[in-house]
Amino acid sequence: MSRSVSLSDVAKHVGVSTATVSRVLNNPEKVAEKKRLMIEAAIAELGYIPDGAARALASRHTKTIGAVVPTLDNAIFATGIQALQSQLKNVGYTLLVASHEYDLDEELHEVKTLLRQGVEGIMLVGGTHRPALDDLLMRQHISYVNCWAFDAASPKPYVGFDNKKASERLTRYLIELGHKDFAVIIGHTVNNDRAADRLAGVKVAIEQQGLRLSDESILQRSYSVKQGREAMQAILNSKNRPTAVICGNDVLALGALAECQAAGIDVPNDISITGFDDLELSSQLVPALTTVHIPSAEMGRLAADHLLAQINQEDTSLSTEVDIELMIRDTTAPPPTQKSLY
Repeated sequence: MSRSVSLSDVAKHVGVSTATVSRVLNNPEKVAEKKRLMIEAAIAELGYIPDGAARALASRHTKTIGAVVPTLDNAIFATGIQALQSQLKNVGYTLLVASHEYDLDEELHEVKTLLRQGVEGIMLVGGTHRPALDDLLMRQHISYVNCWAFDAASPKPYVGFDNKKASERLTRYLIELGHKDFAVIIGHTVNNDRAADRLAGVKVAIEQQGLRLSDESILQRSYSVKQGREAMQAILNSKNRPTAVICGNDVLALGALAECQAAGIDVPNDISITGFDDLELSSQLVPALTTVHIPSAEMGRLAADHLLAQINQEDTSLSTEVDIELMIRDTTAPPPTQKSLY
């Protein structure tokens, strides 16, 4: 393992004193703009982490792990984080958590902040990050793992599942029930490879049957019950009402179900609805939600084991794929007859 980049490395790279570099870090307003920009560019290029954290990174004795998730306002992430923390606590490690609200620049910022705290490893969500983040982790020799996604062909470490295949499986089940007309309520796919892959899986399954999913039938929304209701309202008011609505997660599905109930639409006799994640609430709804079960707690425990193995330089598989399960419940049924729809 190569040594961490030092303050003096940055100074030599730019041709200034270490005091000037330190001033840029602590009092940037006191440094001329041209020189400040040169030093900041060198810091980014070399992957320099300020002194205190650099010493911690070099010693690898902080006994802390970082986790950066898209949002803390989602029970599915909370379950995984809790399991990650419990597993780490068993061996004396502390977990530091941050969120980035689906902003990859903010994700990079949060990772840098955690590195300044001297974390020994990082858990990330998904496989899509700013190239600068991947470069930083590699340059600093930081153990990391991507969760809630899986790519067997990638050189990156994963503990997760294939969102596209899972979504294909769910859609094929609806097709086997006889559905041909679909709408999708999905999270915003920009900066969210999980949502993008789930949408891609729906499209693949539908197109394999010679069917078509129009752009108008794909509604991208933020993950909230309110957004799910509003999207479902638009679907119910559309000219060509589908017989099945596939939601990108259970929160959106809950909103869709609530809107149908408010509008007097019988689920599943008038329209079928599916979710994704299998939150604890989903099995308790009336009707209970058909969804895809994601083993979030298992991912959290495996992520902890994976990071600890990397940190301790133990043999470990590059990636681990977890099993998902299709939970067939009461919000899905064969499509209604044309007469019963209207």
